[in-house]
Amino acid sequence: MTTQPSKDLETFDNPNPNRDYTIRIDVPEFTCLCPKTGQPDFATIQIEYVPGALCVELKALKLYMWAFRDQGAFHEAVTNEILDDIVKAIAPNFMRIRAEFNVRGGIYTSVVVEHRNPDWQAPELVTLP
Repeated sequence: MTTQPSKDLETFDNPNPNRDYTIRIDVPEFTCLCPKTGQPDFATIQIEYVPGALCVELKALKLYMWAFRDQGAFHEAVTNEILDDIVKAIAPNFMRIRAEFNVRGGIYTSVVVEHRNPDWQAPELVTLP
């Protein structure tokens, strides 16, 4: 049995649903294809989220990211698709995804997208002396 890419995002129950905390995930080997040339685009995807009732399972997330390897997508579209899919799977209180694409033709591209549950209030920032 070999591992295959998959768009199925598995989840698990948030172990501390009564506490706001941040989960940060870096995906340094993301690839998709340029929809114009078919050549590979490489990026680091940074995911930050405050979970609600569910968290995303990391092996499933890895297989999900792998599923983009042969997909043609503009940087803006693929970043928004990732956000939409993860939000649909786990309904986080807050999520930010930053896609830092490698240089192509002398141009770097960064795309940042966010989701906020309208019923969630972010905790007050604590500034220590």
